Amino acid sequence: MDISTFSLESELLEQGYDFVIGVDEAGRGPLAGPVVAAAVLLRNFKFQIPNFKTNQNNQIFNDKMWELIRDSKKLSAKQREKAFDFVHENFHVGIGFCDHETIDRINILEASFLAMKKATADLIRNVEREYFINIIPAKAEIQETAQKSGLRLGGRDDKIVILIDGNKKISNFSMEQKAVVNGDKLVKSISAASIAAKVTRDRIMLEMHEKYPQYCFDRHKGYGTKVHLEALRKYGPCEIHRMSFAPVKEVKS
Repeated sequence: MDISTFSLESELLEQGYDFVIGVDEAGRGPLAGPVVAAAVLLRNFKFQIPNFKTNQNNQIFNDKMWELIRDSKKLSAKQREKAFDFVHENFHVGIGFCDHETIDRINILEASFLAMKKATADLIRNVEREYFINIIPAKAEIQETAQKSGLRLGGRDDKIVILIDGNKKISNFSMEQKAVVNGDKLVKSISAASIAAKVTRDRIMLEMHEKYPQYCFDRHKGYGTKVHLEALRKYGPCEIHRMSFAPVKEVKS
């Protein structure tokens, strides 16, 4: 069983990075529905990472749940739901979406990149919101404290890097990035992002099943399975199908 590690995050921390963000997407291949991206940052990053490095054998705090934080495709639906909750307990999480219309307009690769940008922006907002609400109770002191503290993500002196699954970096994005081939299998932060993105998208497609039950989105989440293709030929595409994808385009024509 392949379990991702925090080795890369540890190396980057030693190189002087203040924050290492993991990013991944779910839903590039389906014929229907959105592409969803997640961006995650380990809570108490600077404190936690050294502990992971020095406690490799007992998975930090002896919590076996960390073994579930691996490539989401290697987990059962039940395992993913458990892992999803664990990710939200241990990571700050941001989510970004691009719907079927955007995918058709700009293509799936660019839509995936756009969803990743949105997820990263959402993550930064969530971190800063939680920081100000929970750590800085006195409103009058917020600005002064934020300037003095190194905890605020996105500060002028913060050194941030984004780790992305795959071999391509996000286009037209100013933040420093590292593309990691098989990152969802090797890098814990990317694994966590893959789980957050996958479960979020699956839940969306379950909602879409309620609206369009004839396509059985609850079974295949929009992927081009035999059941889905048969329904597509029988009923034609619905509002959330990606009209630029070949199987849908063929049915439509």
